Amino acid sequence: MGKEKFVRDKPHVNVGTIGHVDHGKT
Repeated sequence: MGKEKFVRDKPHVNVGTIGHVDHGKT
């Protein structure tokens, strides 16, 4: 859950981690 919060807090990081998070979240 820590990674999710970090991604939501940093939009620029979401762009690079969106694929990784989306794969695990979805």
